Amino acid sequence: MKIKARVSETGGVAKHERPILIVLHQAHSTPGRVGQMLAARGYRLDIRRPALGDSLPKSTAEHAGVVIFGGPMSANDTEAFVRREIDFINVPLREETPFLGICLGAQMLAKTIGGTVGPHPDGQVEVGYYDVMPTPAGEQLMEWPDKVYQWHREGFRTPKGTEVLLKGHHYEEQAIRVGKNAYGLQFHPEITLAMLYRWTTRGHERMKLPGARNRRDHFAGRAVYDGAVRAWLTRFLDLWTGVADQGALPAAETVMQPMRLSA
Repeated sequence: MKIKARVSETGGVAKHERPILIVLHQAHSTPGRVGQMLAARGYRLDIRRPALGDSLPKSTAEHAGVVIFGGPMSANDTEAFVRREIDFINVPLREETPFLGICLGAQMLAKTIGGTVGPHPDGQVEVGYYDVMPTPAGEQLMEWPDKVYQWHREGFRTPKGTEVLLKGHHYEEQAIRVGKNAYGLQFHPEITLAMLYRWTTRGHERMKLPGARNRRDHFAGRAVYDGAVRAWLTRFLDLWTGVADQGALPAAETVMQPMRLSA
């Protein structure tokens, strides 16, 4: 199902009438580059933080899509908002509204469809840039970057029959698709340079965990690999929003233009 929302032209950018629902998990969190690119495509962002008391809609009919981002909590936590978000994912799945889960959001998607979430059996984490490889289904869908930015201590395993698009070494399932419109990404394509500074400063203890990259490697990796990730995210969001199928791709300079959103 493609997003079928009326748009209006303002200043050469198509403005969509329905916003994208953005779910964040901390007061200082932002949607980063994903938010910037969606705004560049003319989408308003309806930002909600259920962990801080914000509600979630009973239907996604008023939204063009839903994105649930990461956070320090686990999809296995017993807090009410975690259970509420996992249950809520059934709404966009049922209504065939485009859904994207990133890191924790992907793990919540896995839990929603009957999968499991947990740490690596050897205690390995992924914090920094790591190799990934598309599956045959992933190759058929699109071209993927060779290395992506990770920041997690848990991964997910989905039920048999789930479409796995991207695999990794320590955490095998890195990208999945559920139905036609719902995707889960274990990695973080949304990270901006400002976010990288913040995460590696506030979360410096994570870089001492088994398998984590040191802080210098995070920045060196970004200089080498981020261009490919950014180009991939542009293509992916075209696919996810249905813009590419409508033959109305935004100009490259529009996509790359920094938006007035805090990183």
